[in-house]
Amino acid sequence: MNLLETLTARVLEGGAADRDEALSLLDAPLDALCDAANDIRRARCGDRFELCAIINGKSGHCPENCAFCAQSAHHATGAEVYALLPEDGIAQQAAAHHARGVRRFSIVTAGRALTEGETAHVCRAFQAIRARCGVSMCASHGLLSYEQLVRLRDAGVTRYHCNLETSRRFFPSICTTHTYDDKLRTLHDARRAGLTLCSGGIFGLGETAVDRIDMALALRDLGVNSVPLNVLSPIAGTPLGAQPPLSPDETRRAIAIYRFILPGTVLRMAGGRGLLPDRGRAVFSGGANAAITGDMLTTAGVTIETDRALVRDLGYREGLL
Repeated sequence: MNLLETLTARVLEGGAADRDEALSLLDAPLDALCDAANDIRRARCGDRFELCAIINGKSGHCPENCAFCAQSAHHATGAEVYALLPEDGIAQQAAAHHARGVRRFSIVTAGRALTEGETAHVCRAFQAIRARCGVSMCASHGLLSYEQLVRLRDAGVTRYHCNLETSRRFFPSICTTHTYDDKLRTLHDARRAGLTLCSGGIFGLGETAVDRIDMALALRDLGVNSVPLNVLSPIAGTPLGAQPPLSPDETRRAIAIYRFILPGTVLRMAGGRGLLPDRGRAVFSGGANAAITGDMLTTAGVTIETDRALVRDLGYREGLL
């Protein structure tokens, strides 16, 4: 057997690729790599596919300077700015998505963290969602304290999201107003508060393929349950507004390698999927097994109906992972 076949067999039996093995996959034939990743996904995760949706609960004027983000106050992008949406309106959106087949829903807010009053507001919103429907609830509110995370858990949230964004090495190139360790602290506190973890990043920021592998290894060390993977959608007015797009083949390879590193983890395609010529069909046949459906925070996504048809066509069963 060649190196790809040998590594695939080991991962199918319960192992996972180490750093050197993952680096070797950068030279593997792409179609064979993606087919092997799909075999691993089927063996280690089954044929269930999870659709989740998000709502931009508070938009714009964020004090952080993330180079990719339309909502940063450091960038002139024309992004919409508004305070927290009304609790009942958020709950209505969650219930409407749940009625259309979405089983996981997250409130996302711009900003470094929530204030005390904002924490109370989003907790009431989560309680309103829980009263309306049975959707699983996730939260993404920046660098919260342990006490705030406990309050979210008590309001019914089961999973907390905080992206690493990229590797530790490359992180200072995209953000200087908070640190990689700030994110790690938040994720550790979320687990300590009894929440499962959602964390991933963005491909195409200018990082190397090695950076992508190092981020996957960091996520594995954290024991993350769900890994949202974004492809940069360059936005005019941000420092990365003229960044050349990542090719579909580079995206396919990155996703497939992530499946070797994180064989039993949910790999969730997120922002930028609509830029792919097939809306993600190839990556859902090459290692990924979940998606954020509908619109993203400041960009358009893929409709729920389109995604559900694609999931069925690929032979998946919809459900929670």
